[in-house]
Amino acid sequence: EIISAVRHQGDAALRSYTERFDGVQLEALAVPRGEFIQARRSLAARQIAALECAIANVHEFHSAQVMQPLALETMPGVRCERIIRPISAVGLYVPAGSAPLPSTVVMLAVPARIAGCARRVLCTAPTPEGRANPAVLVAAELCGIEAVFKVGGAQAIAALAYGTASVPKVDKIFGPGNAWVTAAKQLVANDPAGAACDLPAGPSEVLVIADETARPDFVAADLLAQAEHDAQAQALLLTPSRTLAHGTAAAIQTQLRELSRRAILEESLAASRCIVVPDLDIAMQLANQYAAEHLILEVREPHRWLPQIHNAGSIFLGSWSPEPLGDYCSGTNHVLPTYGYARAYSGLSVLDFVKRITVQELSPAGLRCLGPVAVTLAQLEGLDAHAQAVLQRLAALEAQGAAGTASRVES
Repeated sequence: EIISAVRHQGDAALRSYTERFDGVQLEALAVPRGEFIQARRSLAARQIAALECAIANVHEFHSAQVMQPLALETMPGVRCERIIRPISAVGLYVPAGSAPLPSTVVMLAVPARIAGCARRVLCTAPTPEGRANPAVLVAAELCGIEAVFKVGGAQAIAALAYGTASVPKVDKIFGPGNAWVTAAKQLVANDPAGAACDLPAGPSEVLVIADETARPDFVAADLLAQAEHDAQAQALLLTPSRTLAHGTAAAIQTQLRELSRRAILEESLAASRCIVVPDLDIAMQLANQYAAEHLILEVREPHRWLPQIHNAGSIFLGSWSPEPLGDYCSGTNHVLPTYGYARAYSGLSVLDFVKRITVQELSPAGLRCLGPVAVTLAQLEGLDAHAQAVLQRLAALEAQGAAGTASRVES
């Protein structure tokens, strides 16, 4: 219903849904320049500096991901290339639910800029005052995003996929969201007239594997850090140490009393678990089956266990690598696969913002050499037209060769 309404009614539907879901009446959907200026003035210097540090680290790590063109001869006269082209227009969706997420702006906008995407459009739901979150706007400006629209939810995904008078259509949509946003992304991605989408990214999850050397207060803090995202977040602990398990449970209760999002934490913790396992080998096996979005190894010699991990969105090694560093500023991307999709998907990277196009070029000598192979394989598959596309050229080369021989004889 939402997608159809936005597709056919455009901005009118966006305003209607914004009033219905966000309680805000908007005339203009685009964020004006003055709002960017006010947003920057509202943030403290240390907050802007923190965003700049995060952007620098994310840029450093993602710049190293840029693929180089590839060119080689697979055999004499047969040249194959791979060229890299950015996706022309990308839509960046930044949730604005129970907590603003300027860090998500950084994780989406930095690789898009590195990739060279010419049009980068950002959508985020308005505040009750009808403004975009100031921190989101400052992060967007620091990342070179100028087109920001105050639209959230499934209606934002529809607007990016099909375009409206205000929101331009894009080729691919990025960013996490709730169940409605995820469903909308799946629907528009399956429509040839819609837009491609990134990886499945739903409610946050963390799996901590800890042994007797881990500090219970650290483990508790890591579990709470993910559980506070939303009520659907899941936090799991696997440990062979009952002492650590009991200590962590006690530390959770102690720390919980001091946290502002206690209601959300209590709801998400109700679906979270601490599981005592026979040994760390079993824990690693379970980790691969679960394929966590975030996997923390708070164990002795964590590097020793890393080769055993095959399925995870992002891994944090040792007691001094808290997961929030990956969320914000270590340099890795925090848009990661959830729901076990880490068995087949990777976290967001520059590669998601580019297309890898292959090129081939054959010389006459190359076609003479390789053409008969293609003809044989086409005939094996019963595709005569495929074979003829090659045979006609081989015949033309044969005729040219015969004509050249005849002219030399005559001369």
